[in-house]
Amino acid sequence: MKKIVLGLAVVAGLASCSDDDDVTTPPPFEGESKEYTLNELGDSGVTGTVTFNENEDGTTTVDFDLDGTEEGSVHPAHIHMGNAAEGGDIVVTFNPITDGVSTTDVTALDGEDGETITYEELVTYDGYINVHLSSDELETVVAQTDIGANELTGESVAYDLASIGESGVSGTATFQERENGETLVTLALEGTEDGDEHPAHIHMGAVADAPGAIAVTLSSVDGATGVSMTNVAKLDDTEEEEGAAINYEELTDFDGYINVHESADNLETLEAQGNIGINASEE
Repeated sequence: MKKIVLGLAVVAGLASCSDDDDVTTPPPFEGESKEYTLNELGDSGVTGTVTFNENEDGTTTVDFDLDGTEEGSVHPAHIHMGNAAEGGDIVVTFNPITDGVSTTDVTALDGEDGETITYEELVTYDGYINVHLSSDELETVVAQTDIGANELTGESVAYDLASIGESGVSGTATFQERENGETLVTLALEGTEDGDEHPAHIHMGAVADAPGAIAVTLSSVDGATGVSMTNVAKLDDTEEEEGAAINYEELTDFDGYINVHESADNLETLEAQGNIGINASEE
């Protein structure tokens, strides 16, 4: 009788071990991640990356890793509404970046009643990130990137802008595609002077057929830097109707040209000019 009981105990023990072997441990959570490059602004010397990491509960951990910062430096950083070319209000405040690094758990937008925001919503957000020089100098941005819907796809087209007369001003107009289909237009000119501002426009038609009506008003070129940045999502409004939407593919196939003027008070004098879209491809 004792032998039978002992045998049953052994069998039960084996069954128990077998059941334990069948138990599987779920793999650790591996969330998605999205990295953006932070570009230097001015001559700050600061560059780096910002990485959005998905947490198991759907929230986001955001990590900054900067190069070119000084030892002991503290740089405030935020997500702003809209794109960097147009500017917008702060919607997320990160923990200050100290000695080039910072980690922040983002669960909601700023404010006592800030709405919750998930990882998926944050990586598709219509926004941009500014990294500032210091809490006392928020107006000075040392690094920046567009994020989410405004992220640049990598598709771009550059057009030459030739000097007109004896202006000595020339350069390029670069059209870059955003994830949302809109276009970042960057004018980069040489020969401009500090203190000057040069209005610029996309006109209908080709240089050879000028003058053509203004189709898109671009941001004026800063004489100190020679640079202008404009987000283009539609044509200019007219008295008769609202301007039609225009995406990157349509803009880079547009029948147009760019004029850069001497000043707002002297629009008839051109500094630089160049064909774009189908007119550039036909040159």
